[in-house]
Amino acid sequence: MKFKKLLLGAATIAAVVGLTTTVSLAHQKPVHAADKTVKIGLTGSNETPVWKNVASRLKKQGINLKIVTFSDYNQPNKALANGDLDLNAFQTKIFLDNYNKEHHTHLVSIGNTIVSPLGVYSKKVKSIKAIKNGSTIAIPNDATNEGRALLLLQSAGLIKVKNNSSNTPTASDITSNKKHLKIKTLDASQTARSLRSVEASVINGGVAADAGLKPAKDALIREKLNKQIKPYVNVIAAKSSKKNDPTYKKVVKAYQTEATKKVINQTSKGAELPAWNKFGKK
Repeated sequence: MKFKKLLLGAATIAAVVGLTTTVSLAHQKPVHAADKTVKIGLTGSNETPVWKNVASRLKKQGINLKIVTFSDYNQPNKALANGDLDLNAFQTKIFLDNYNKEHHTHLVSIGNTIVSPLGVYSKKVKSIKAIKNGSTIAIPNDATNEGRALLLLQSAGLIKVKNNSSNTPTASDITSNKKHLKIKTLDASQTARSLRSVEASVINGGVAADAGLKPAKDALIREKLNKQIKPYVNVIAAKSSKKNDPTYKKVVKAYQTEATKKVINQTSKGAELPAWNKFGKK
């Protein structure tokens, strides 16, 4: 009789243990057989909250998005080309094309992200027309943003550049400068800091926001959202050999959503605007 009771007790314990195990497994998060880590490079701090939101959603798909931040525009493409990154998301398509040409790399756009209009800012004057003769204007020194800045100054009526200078004119392409403005080129990350020492500065939207400026309110003039700005839509870049990687496509798809758009609008202070609806997903 005692032996039967012992057997019955053991069976009961086994049943309870089995039930407990079943219940425990039922509440566990799904385990992905092959979780993948994707390293993505960003510049500045403005984009980080957006990509952290994307990362939280990708985690559910078994993709661990690791964010790597850089302090300037010179390093993320080099890191991508060298294989230290899988993707980066900091640059315009025209910037990417120019980098490939100069460095003989093979990086490609796999998806559009945001458009960040350049603006003219000043601590000394309150309108474009108030800029004085002989003033110094700071602009970014990389080929792409230098060209954008000069075209923006042209649209403001301050200078004129050669008609055949395309999207990337340089200071040597200036054909008219009635106010005798001095154009000072700086690394894009330094343009906001120069505001105390120059009359005005042309600043990228993200850099302006990082500096505490409110682009929609503080800029004297900004680029318009028309076909002229399309070459300056920011992109997610990858090596050309990896452009069809299914994991990277999931990253792009997770970014180009209403959830991402909401975070962009909440965090960018008007510096950045979702671009994939207006200018296409790729």
